[in-house]
Amino acid sequence: MKHIAAIVLLASFFASAHAQVTVKEAWVRATVPQQSATGAFLQITSARDARIVEVRSPVAGVVEMHESRMENNMMKMRPVASVALPAGKTVEFKSGGYHIMLMGLKGPFKEGQSVPLMLVVEGKDGKRENVEVKAAVRPLTAHGGGHGGHH
Repeated sequence: MKHIAAIVLLASFFASAHAQVTVKEAWVRATVPQQSATGAFLQITSARDARIVEVRSPVAGVVEMHESRMENNMMKMRPVASVALPAGKTVEFKSGGYHIMLMGLKGPFKEGQSVPLMLVVEGKDGKRENVEVKAAVRPLTAHGGGHGGHH
């Protein structure tokens, strides 16, 4: 029995050693019929300096990270190739900042469903970690800044 406890303890140690990235409050805005794009939002923290270099999802033809920022008194949105994750600091993907765009949707998203996302996180050493996320679908009225179908 002591051996089993030691193995379980050792396995949990190795699992936590690999769990360098945590994601909280992941959600996607629900869609209406014929809508081809929506936004995904979350909070992500890395135990070490890293960056998100890619986001994938089987429910969209194209998945991109975007950043919204004020330029000349106008809010502008642009795709970004990566998002820095400073060690121990939470980076929030939200309206008016970084967010994930799901475009070329393969079907509607209804409240109560979940959407699979795969975040590819790269450490300073160049090693990549795939972080699987299940994002809850929230109603159209949820705060966070979706972009509807205008992409």
